[in-house]
Amino acid sequence: MAPRQAPTIRQRRFGAELRRLRDAVGMSAPVAAERLGADRTMISNIESGRFGISEDRLRRLASIYECDDPGLIDALATMTGGRAKGWWDEYRGKIPPDFLDVAELEHHATGLRTLQTAHIPGVFQTEEHARALFDLFLPALPRLEVELRVAHRLTRHGVVAAAPGVPYVGLVHEAALRLRTGGRKVAKAQLARLLEESERPNVRLLVIPFTAEGFPMAGDTMMYVSAASPHLDTVEVDSPIGAVFFDSPTQLANFRRRLDLVERVALNPNKSRDLILEIAGEL
Repeated sequence: MAPRQAPTIRQRRFGAELRRLRDAVGMSAPVAAERLGADRTMISNIESGRFGISEDRLRRLASIYECDDPGLIDALATMTGGRAKGWWDEYRGKIPPDFLDVAELEHHATGLRTLQTAHIPGVFQTEEHARALFDLFLPALPRLEVELRVAHRLTRHGVVAAAPGVPYVGLVHEAALRLRTGGRKVAKAQLARLLEESERPNVRLLVIPFTAEGFPMAGDTMMYVSAASPHLDTVEVDSPIGAVFFDSPTQLANFRRRLDLVERVALNPNKSRDLILEIAGEL
């Protein structure tokens, strides 16, 4: 396989898990390559995401690493070989690569949990709301890039809308609901869209009210992406310089625990819808 110039987060995630399996048995990369019958640099290139690997070689490596988790091996096997292009690839080189990484992770997810304290979740944003957000960027984005980002964001909606739809838990702070991004009309339409989306059987929309007495990760924007094997989960956290991704077992456990704590202070789905209706009525 030809080397990848810019591996995606999912490709690097695959390599990171193989590195963890190798480290768990205390084996060096050259020794692993020798036992696989491959060039001594092959293992390092696979672990960095620069090269892919066939399913047959992946299963041989799993055996060399004494991995006894068939669920993990099967999940890794689905990530091998040539990568079929996804809808997000048409935006490659046109919008930031972390936008594409997020879309790819969502596409392959078995479950999504998000926390938004200042924004509406991207998969639920209306066209007008998304455009108003991108128009706030400083320095200002070129008009073409704004429209490309809006189109990309709207297409991400398919992850929850296309049958059967990935299970989605959205934690949204009341502050995000009250921000009138784009003006009253746009804000009202956005709240109506949220109410509509909250009725989907695969969606749980939970509002964190102003009355909540503090909660972990207050002020953060993040997404927990569940994979076919829990070992392959990934967390994405927004930052001023772009998306930051986490995947170590300790980090994943910490994020799961924090999200559980946030859910405890959030309103249940029915009360969340009631609050959204109340806020919309004030517009």
